[in-house]
Amino acid sequence: MSKTLSSQHIPEDAYCEVHLEPPQLFCEDDQVILCSKCSQSQEHKHHLVYGIQEAADNYRNSFQEMLNTLREKLEVAKSVLADEQERMVMIQEEEQNFKRMIESEYRTKFHLLSEENYRNSLKLEEYMCDSHLREASVTLLAKFGMELEEKSREMLQRLTVLGRENMNKLKESEARVSEQICSIQSIITELSDKCEEPAFTVLQNARHILERSKSLLLQCLEPAHITEMSLCHIKGMSKMLRVLQRSITLDPEAAHACLVLSEDRRSMRCGNTQQAEAGHPERFDFGATVLGVECFTSGQHYWEVDVRKATKWQLGVCRDSAQRKDSRPGSPGERVLLMGAKMGAEYTFWVFPPLKKVPLKKQILQVGVFLDYKYGQVSFYDAMEGSLIYNFSCLPFQGALKPVFSLCIPNGSTDSDSLTVCPPRVLS
Repeated sequence: MSKTLSSQHIPEDAYCEVHLEPPQLFCEDDQVILCSKCSQSQEHKHHLVYGIQEAADNYRNSFQEMLNTLREKLEVAKSVLADEQERMVMIQEEEQNFKRMIESEYRTKFHLLSEENYRNSLKLEEYMCDSHLREASVTLLAKFGMELEEKSREMLQRLTVLGRENMNKLKESEARVSEQICSIQSIITELSDKCEEPAFTVLQNARHILERSKSLLLQCLEPAHITEMSLCHIKGMSKMLRVLQRSITLDPEAAHACLVLSEDRRSMRCGNTQQAEAGHPERFDFGATVLGVECFTSGQHYWEVDVRKATKWQLGVCRDSAQRKDSRPGSPGERVLLMGAKMGAEYTFWVFPPLKKVPLKKQILQVGVFLDYKYGQVSFYDAMEGSLIYNFSCLPFQGALKPVFSLCIPNGSTDSDSLTVCPPRVLS
């Protein structure tokens, strides 16, 4: 039997004007209070009708469920807001970092062109001492230099515009999410107060407040979609760098004991058992790491590595005297690395030092590594596209540097991960 509301909770003007009886029932369909005689009328006869107290309890339960959901939504909204505010800071840092990389990359292009021009001029001098040819060569280099400077300015301007657009999107998202947070907090307060009110008051506008709550839950809380600055990467370095491509071989004496090297010492994979004595003084004791035999103390050098068969890998340069008996990264310049990892269909990339995520999500099949010892520069490229992934400049190199390669040591399972150093291409 439906519970009725005691008369002390019923406002004086709530009595039925037609039958002059106190309301005892609530029509769920029409959201109105009824007396017993009204509930039998043709208008309400087939509607869903509850006792007032029962109807109020039902709505209190619905309010409580909605409150729990809204509080969860509020926490999500606060998290999104914090993320958007953090992205604002990060995007400014990222813009400055990309500008530094662009300036560094165009300087490298100019250095490579200058040295190529110098080599060509030396060849010309072997056959003829024509001052006009030398003059033409200098003029051509100056022209290339101006073109590179103009392209650099255009790229930096494009990056500035992109950074401004991204910042505006984030600010709009911040304002939108802040407004949603205020709305959610307001409706939470309203629902909380509603639950503490008498039954008659609970039922007033009950359905309306639930509908408003549901509409808030349906509002999108997705973060802003911004354009990746990696789209501003420079392309077209492949031909210039391949003139400098070196033949790199892997050093078995500096290979972790779990690594298996190919006969030509260009490929490495993880074996299921230790392949050699782990106590060799030159051998790495951490990570499936190996160094290249080649040692660099000056000049410019470039090599390519096929990473398509590796799920987790590291490439870069390592100081020849770097620690090999623990996993500490050491001082800046001791190791410079690009790291790639595949999880399912997703790809993530990191650089070191310091450890920083690279905004690149597509698969890379071959990585190009460029070392310019004089200018303290290490650059990583998508060798298939010839586009820059990331570069470091003004690194404090000291002593000899060697190429370094790493795989993830398998966890007892069969692991087919492998890396292959590509031989130098025959230039046409």
